[in-house]
Amino acid sequence: MNIQEGAYIYINKPYRMSSFGALAHIRYLVSRKLHVKRVKMGHAGTLDPLATGVLILCTGKATKQIEALQLHTKEYTATLQLGATTASFDREHTVDCTYPTRHITRELIEQTLPQFVGDVMQVPPVYSACMIAGDRAYKMARRGEEVSLAAKPIRIDEIELTDFDPELMQMSIRVVCGKGTYIRSLARDIGKALGSGAFLTALCRTRVGDVRIEDCLTFDEFPQWLDREVKNE
Repeated sequence: MNIQEGAYIYINKPYRMSSFGALAHIRYLVSRKLHVKRVKMGHAGTLDPLATGVLILCTGKATKQIEALQLHTKEYTATLQLGATTASFDREHTVDCTYPTRHITRELIEQTLPQFVGDVMQVPPVYSACMIAGDRAYKMARRGEEVSLAAKPIRIDEIELTDFDPELMQMSIRVVCGKGTYIRSLARDIGKALGSGAFLTALCRTRVGDVRIEDCLTFDEFPQWLDREVKNE
């Protein structure tokens, strides 16, 4: 592997860190190790700050593959809190509305999820990186400006209910989907379809194409990995 020439680095993005923040940290460590001012580096697909999981970093000439990598199928695991919503559809914001949940059963959830499989239209979250007239939607929302986003076509290949706790009213799902899918928006839409509300309490990207979370390095593991790679160059 020649990192400066072009390589792929698989990182398990930490919780509460932006994708750009993760990239900046790794780029700093790599640049310092290689004794260069700044290694060329980009990432292949943004993860929300409150999400963890697979983040593919590309260096050097490999950055030319970023657009192609973003088209790869992705897999996520997510936990939804039923009976409430937040402005961001996750825990970044506090609960703004509550809804009934007494009618929700495992059977109802399993009957409801298949309607989200296939080619569907999805409205992105207001707190997202979508561009509106040259500005990011989340920046506009944080300034208190009104944000209106149009529904976009997405594809969801699989949704599997992996757990349901009727006492806590929490459900966990595994989702296999294509580019542009917002799992936060999916949580919102599942809540509506169940005649209630929902928001994400946990999200992990477990796969991008053939790259699985088991293939990824944590921040703690990265320095030792980098030492080995540089010695072998």
